[in-house]
Amino acid sequence: MSRTITRSPQDSPEAGKNSEPVLSHGLKQRHLSMIALGGVIGAGLFVGSGVGIAAAGPAIVLLFMGTGALVMLIMRMLGEMSAARPSTGSFSVHAEEEIGSWAGTTSGWMYWLMLCAGVAAEATAAGTIMHSWVSFIPAYGWVAIFMVFFCASNLTAVKNFGEFEFWFSAVKVAAIVAFLVLGVLGILGVFGSAPGTSHLTGHGGFFPTGVAGLAAGLLTTISGFAGLETVTIAAAESDHPSRNVARAVRTAVWRIALFYIGSMAVVVTLVPWNNPKVATDGPYVTVLDQLGIPAAGTIMQIVVLVALLSAMNANIYGSSRMAYSLVTRGQGPRFLGKVTRGVPAAAVLASCVFGFAAVIAGIVWPTTVFAWLLNIAGCAVLVVWSIVCLTQLKMRRRLEREAPELLSVRMWGFPYLTWLTFAAILGIFAVMAAGADGRHQLMGTAAVVAVLAGAGHLKQRRDRRTADSA
Repeated sequence: MSRTITRSPQDSPEAGKNSEPVLSHGLKQRHLSMIALGGVIGAGLFVGSGVGIAAAGPAIVLLFMGTGALVMLIMRMLGEMSAARPSTGSFSVHAEEEIGSWAGTTSGWMYWLMLCAGVAAEATAAGTIMHSWVSFIPAYGWVAIFMVFFCASNLTAVKNFGEFEFWFSAVKVAAIVAFLVLGVLGILGVFGSAPGTSHLTGHGGFFPTGVAGLAAGLLTTISGFAGLETVTIAAAESDHPSRNVARAVRTAVWRIALFYIGSMAVVVTLVPWNNPKVATDGPYVTVLDQLGIPAAGTIMQIVVLVALLSAMNANIYGSSRMAYSLVTRGQGPRFLGKVTRGVPAAAVLASCVFGFAAVIAGIVWPTTVFAWLLNIAGCAVLVVWSIVCLTQLKMRRRLEREAPELLSVRMWGFPYLTWLTFAAILGIFAVMAAGADGRHQLMGTAAVVAVLAGAGHLKQRRDRRTADSA
């Protein structure tokens, strides 16, 4: 049975003028552009990629090409749906409308859990960096300062989030561009002898660790892309949601290619993949030290701190908006839907409280509760992406029948590339299941998914009974 395209009161940009309070639209095109641009440059790229290089060697470039292509396809699907139907809940709203409440509940709350766990991990890492500089304040004290600051800024107005992300992203973009320029000069021999292909073919060759290394590096590269979906959530609070999200998504391709694939190619060309400093100090610090750049470690620490604070800010924003959208659709505690001056204040507070509770768990139970939470969060993005694929398949066909004029952004090679993306995600799950650690991660994630899907299914049945009795 086809569904007529409508806008719910909570998610329509035009809603709320004469009814319940809704979210403000304080984000501009420049905010969204930098959110999308800076969203692909996180602490996972600056630091976490070193673990991937140590696992896969120079072949990390191919892994980033593969996962980057996967992410580009996911973003294209999200762009198609969000441009046609801008909504604060983004893919969660679309999943509920096209598949059912169970899909909306599962994708939405899994994404919320992932972002809140990210807030905890990023706050902890940022606190550690600040404690190394200002030691009389303990690391957890810095964590509390950052949490309070970003919670307060997100409670005031959405434009504050946009402004912080704009300038954070500007710093990250400037840093990665400078790194790429210096790296290319180093490859050309400006800072000494040109390395040629010695580091790409030596030290065990281009695939030094074989299939096992590629599998280990795969999971690291995927985690580096988690959170890019926030731009489709933020678009609903911009002045022209459909137009702005379309522009942001269309430019995602060259950003991923330049920042991730380009920088990884520079790293593995300039330094040996098995240099222990690549994993311990980070690939960017190692390269800058190799090139003789003064104070390379301090420079990158500052950049990493900015990346961590940027991710904290974005994750608090994204998690609060997702929670708000879920509860206004009856998929969570109603009190989280309270809006103050155009901001979902209760959802912001709840997301920050959960994030800070996860930080405490990291201190008290680092190898049990916190490790379990991070494992589930690491797998959550794959659950979300798989539901995005299934949602886009249904929504595209419905739009083509009912409102083709809304398809201002179209998924490439539909439906073949959508099915190929879905198959690739299933393949990643299979790779995870092949290892003991991956199996434990999948089991924990499956348990959470089962609870969420069950709750969503019960709501779906209750709504159907209510509709039948009306």
